[in-house]
Amino acid sequence: MLTVGHRFRRPEPRRRVRDFVRGLLAPLPAKNCWTIAEHAGDAGPDGMQDLLNRVKWDDKAVRVDVRAFVARQLGDAEAVLVIDETGDLKKGRHTVGVQRQYSGTAGKIENCQLAVHLVYATEAAHAMLDTALYLPKSWCDNPERRTEAGIPDTVRFATKPQLASRMIEAAVTAGLPCRWAAGDEAYGNDPRLAARLRQLRLGYVLAVACSHQVTTGIGTYRVDVLAAGLPATASQRVSAGQGAKGYRYYDWSFTALSHTADEHGGHHWLLIRRNRRTGELAFYRCWSPEPAALHTLVAVAGRRWKIEESFQAAKTGLGLDQHQHRRWTSWHRWTTLAILAHAFLAAASASHRHRYNPADLIPLTVNELRHLFNILIIEPTRRRCDPLLWSIRRRRHQARAKTSHYTRQALIEP
Repeated sequence: MLTVGHRFRRPEPRRRVRDFVRGLLAPLPAKNCWTIAEHAGDAGPDGMQDLLNRVKWDDKAVRVDVRAFVARQLGDAEAVLVIDETGDLKKGRHTVGVQRQYSGTAGKIENCQLAVHLVYATEAAHAMLDTALYLPKSWCDNPERRTEAGIPDTVRFATKPQLASRMIEAAVTAGLPCRWAAGDEAYGNDPRLAARLRQLRLGYVLAVACSHQVTTGIGTYRVDVLAAGLPATASQRVSAGQGAKGYRYYDWSFTALSHTADEHGGHHWLLIRRNRRTGELAFYRCWSPEPAALHTLVAVAGRRWKIEESFQAAKTGLGLDQHQHRRWTSWHRWTTLAILAHAFLAAASASHRHRYNPADLIPLTVNELRHLFNILIIEPTRRRCDPLLWSIRRRRHQARAKTSHYTRQALIEP
């Protein structure tokens, strides 16, 4: 069971965090402290805002609890730790970490926040584990902005691969069962991240740019040049996993790389993916302490897309990107509670699939389970408090009606 109550010393914040997570799980049209407070039956948002700003609790410790929960519920020795960032578009400049920068969410340079996320992906399920807000140098080197946003003095500039390395290291050293790491070009092009993964004895399949250079037994080449010289018979048609339209088949090939000077040993490969319809190529640097078959590396590469599904579920259903907070602490607390809610749904969905799902039915998704949880658990609980909720809503309605009446009278009277 996912329990974080022991992270809160007093009963009031324990109740608040329960109501807050229920609000994230509920099908509210928009999710912020106002709507979540109203869903909980509060007269105003002050209590929810206090939970995110002033109440003493450690969001990092809560994410440790989430990681332990995921390990118990979804633990798999062949699991993949997937790293990627997501952006939240912003209009102003005062929200912590905001500046004009490239956002993969928008596909262009925009005024936005960026955060690196870590997702635990198995063949059966995937859950969000950890997060780190990317703080650009323009923020790190500006004491006034740091003070205004409440950024701790210990926070220093770190690249996105460095943030990813810290989260992966924390997960691996904590004993989280996993064998692989996966990420896109932003992480595959950083040799320090790859070296740290090898030091942790964690295999990886990391995307790299077409200009990336590798060393084989016959010399050093750009990966696109090396791919052009491979014969057609070097490719095999292999599925990278199931997508929205069925299994995703590509032509794959891999070649061993020469790394005799690597102090960590193991086996290096270049993995090449060719789109069967367009001919588009993608390249991956791979490493494993033990030999690995082509279909294993392909499965890891395909599982990287699970993080996109996690982002979509967390943003559309759990309000991951709907926060209205400018400061460091409140941003991390909102994001942590969204991660907690996603991990709960992922584990519940996997448990239902394992225990009750007939072979001829499509498994429940996280969004479907969230809908059922709201109908069967949250709404029946709220109905017990209907008299109180009705009283609050009636008083609000009367106040609005009274205000509207006097406003109309002022407009009518000369």
